[in-house]
Amino acid sequence: MTEPAEATGPGRDPEAVSKFVEGFAAQLVEAGMQRMPARVFAALLASDSGSLTSAELGTQLKVSPAAVSGAVRYLAQQHMVSREREPGSRRERYRVHSDQWYEALTSREAVLKRWEAALGEGVRSLGAETPAGRRMAETLAFFEFVDGEIAAMMERWRVHREQTYGRD
Repeated sequence: MTEPAEATGPGRDPEAVSKFVEGFAAQLVEAGMQRMPARVFAALLASDSGSLTSAELGTQLKVSPAAVSGAVRYLAQQHMVSREREPGSRRERYRVHSDQWYEALTSREAVLKRWEAALGEGVRSLGAETPAGRRMAETLAFFEFVDGEIAAMMERWRVHREQTYGRD
């Protein structure tokens, strides 16, 4: 099996690339991501173009197309990769963007809002003065705080990115 050009391009040591991909994927798994999506994400991140086909990912990671497909489905749901159709082809390319962390984190805002609504209902249902109600209220306050901090942090990141990389 040959390595994809992205893993063996000029100035690349395929073993070093593979070691990075597997090492970074292991860190993502340790943080809670599933193993195959972590490997696919790390491989895309390590590619110069940020884009690989299912066949290229399968070859590089030595996995089946079905494994790649499942991993990409998960990563797309998490807003960490996007699918692109190759012009004039039915073949898809999977792309990781330079702002994938920003997108993944900001997509969590909707989740936090749903949790806040559910926790607010929990406080009302349990009674704000009961031990469980107070615990629920403190949890709600934490998520409201985190939600505000994420929004402020993302704004600071946009400014920093513009100053550092010259793009918005």
